[in-house]
Amino acid sequence: MKKALITGITGQDGSYLAEFLLAKGYEVHGLIRRASTFNTRRIDHIYRDPHPNGGELPFYLHYGDISVPESLMDLIYNIQPDEIYHLAAQSHVRVSFDMPEYTGNITGLGTIRVLEAIRKSGCKARFYQASSSEMFGGAKPPQNEQTPFEPRSPYAAAKVYAYWVTRNYREGYGLFACNGILFNHESPRRGETFVTRKITRAVAAIMAGKQRYLYLGNLDAKRDWGYAPEYVEAMWLMLQQDQPGDYVIGTGEAHSVREFLDEAFGYVGLDWHDYVRIDPRYFRPTEVDYLLADASKARRELGWEPKVRFRELVRIMVDADLELMGLPSPGEGKRILSERFSSGWHRWEHQVVSMERLP
Repeated sequence: MKKALITGITGQDGSYLAEFLLAKGYEVHGLIRRASTFNTRRIDHIYRDPHPNGGELPFYLHYGDISVPESLMDLIYNIQPDEIYHLAAQSHVRVSFDMPEYTGNITGLGTIRVLEAIRKSGCKARFYQASSSEMFGGAKPPQNEQTPFEPRSPYAAAKVYAYWVTRNYREGYGLFACNGILFNHESPRRGETFVTRKITRAVAAIMAGKQRYLYLGNLDAKRDWGYAPEYVEAMWLMLQQDQPGDYVIGTGEAHSVREFLDEAFGYVGLDWHDYVRIDPRYFRPTEVDYLLADASKARRELGWEPKVRFRELVRIMVDADLELMGLPSPGEGKRILSERFSSGWHRWEHQVVSMERLP
């Protein structure tokens, strides 16, 4: 049984990766930070209770911190994993402008702490570094493994540092270390402050009568959006190759935030122009206009291709947030609601206007 260690296991990618590896027969270990509140909701369904008659899955959580080298060294030395997936980071781009030093410490220096722990412990683990399409920044699309980086945020700059130290340890110390340059990948488990999930949650809340407006920033930014569960398979494939390398992962399609709004609100029969308001606070000091993946290397060498495309991705996310609100999915042909406002947004009513399945 192979052993895998995942940092950032409580995040979107970490939870999907844990499921994927358990299905492959791995023993999975996850690094979590100690907190006074539970922050494991994405992995609660696979958590293994250490007491008798607990879970049967070989899934273990360990307290630690990416900012503390000693905890990483002890963990890696004691577990001796075959594969390490380093996903932990301060990963919100807009927040990185407000917390640049913290972002550099966790997102950038956190990577070299893990690499040093591998090297000093003598562990022979294969290493995956979660790099980001944000590293390309202002580079002309499409972007591939040969495209020069032009980071335009503290987050992107920290990821560029992490990318290069991963390559340095591969070339200097012979570590099997890979950079997965993943373009935007979303799911119902996406954090609520990321724009895609912010939109789909708002759609559900508006339909439920619990929200009137959605406040956003730049609607013209274009991103290559894919489905997160498919992207964790690409991570795993990288570490199964004979030689380590760096790979761009994406769909090869780019859509603007406006298009995401069109698809999400249109899916439930609403016009987003009635609900979306622009708030300058959500604009970045330096914007990234257009990210588009050229993932031909991954297709050629890993045999990886995306299956879920943009429209299906948006509808998967809207359906999930509607379900959380206790509302039916329009994709199931149950009902489409329109809104009729009275004197205040909190008094608006639902009206069934169609029973037709949406196209």
